[in-house]
Amino acid sequence: MNAQDIMFVILAVLIVCSSIATVVTKSIVRAATYLLFVLLGTAGLYFLLGYTFLGSVQIMVYAGGIIVLYVFSILLTSGKQERLTENSRLKSLSALLLSLVGLAVVVGIFWAHGFIGAETLTAPSEAATPSMHQIGEHMLSTDRKGYLLPFEAVSVLLLACIVGGLLIARKR
Repeated sequence: MNAQDIMFVILAVLIVCSSIATVVTKSIVRAATYLLFVLLGTAGLYFLLGYTFLGSVQIMVYAGGIIVLYVFSILLTSGKQERLTENSRLKSLSALLLSLVGLAVVVGIFWAHGFIGAETLTAPSEAATPSMHQIGEHMLSTDRKGYLLPFEAVSVLLLACIVGGLLIARKR
């Protein structure tokens, strides 16, 4: 087992434990903090795979901006640390059932596409990996394969969330 495998195991354990803690905790602020650890662990996996640009974007956009927005909106809308309501047995059983159905769907997709039982997964060749110039072209283009319109839609959505949070705080 080499250092890369050990780092993968550490990051995987961090992501799984933080994900479970995000769902299980009763404090909303703690859930946002655990979500931050999940997103940072995901960025660590990107760095481990050699995708430094994607890892940097993960840290800046998700771990930075989205978590700050979550915590800002949580603290702005509730004056005290709000606790979640207790779950009934019916809600817990239906959540478990839906989780098992989701797991079955994921395993079915892996099985149908040949991921389960595959000998090895090979990394894409250098020719198949897009360059930074191609990524930038796709991010800022407005044609069918461009991502400028969804990016602007998300920015308008975030702006609407900030304005809504300010309006809620102003009514107090």
